[in-house]
Amino acid sequence: MGNELCIDCQACSLRETNACHDCVVSFLLNREPDDAVIIDVEEVRGLRLLERAGLVPGIRFLERGAS
Repeated sequence: MGNELCIDCQACSLRETNACHDCVVSFLLNREPDDAVIIDVEEVRGLRLLERAGLVPGIRFLERGAS
């Protein structure tokens, strides 16, 4: 898993917070709460460009235990 980001809401320390409700995963995807989302590097770059333009919220994922 070198060129992708796996967003697993179960592993996110921001789960069930206000940041969770303003996460691009929640914003863009109609997914089941326990489904992980895998985004490749080009998609992450695209999402960050959209975020900087103010078009979507950012990725709020912060893995539990990460600093």
